[in-house]
Amino acid sequence: MKSVGVVFLLAVLIGCASLKQEYGMVKVDETAAISVSELVARMDKSKDPQTVTIKASLSAVCQNAGCWVQVSKPDEKPLMVRFKNHFTIPSKTPIGTEAYIHGVAYWDTVSVKALRHFAEDAGKSLEEINKITQPEYKLNFEGDGIKLVSEKGKNK
Repeated sequence: MKSVGVVFLLAVLIGCASLKQEYGMVKVDETAAISVSELVARMDKSKDPQTVTIKASLSAVCQNAGCWVQVSKPDEKPLMVRFKNHFTIPSKTPIGTEAYIHGVAYWDTVSVKALRHFAEDAGKSLEEINKITQPEYKLNFEGDGIKLVSEKGKNK
């Protein structure tokens, strides 16, 4: 009987560990979330950094460490979300996972070195990485908190 209790407790602990869905330094307020479309419209009007929470499906996740994600903008180009202080999410988080991400949106030039690093993290081929030869001035996002919405959570 004692061993059944230990097995049950172990199963509960493992289950709880796998349910962690929030990462980062900031607790994300889902009620304050805006769409990526709204963020892009705001940032097109003002080049000043803005602190916001966005709601989006993940289109890419860093496969090396889970230290960045991408979401799609209305033009289908990716919005890179790098995590402040290099916190991570599970690198095996499925593409398409819905997320609420809190942080700062800003315009900046991304160096060739950084673009190549991100391409490598995304699992791109050496040929694709070597095609990156110019820095890019684009919208960026530094996340300080992320909440992943599980399939169960979507049905609530």
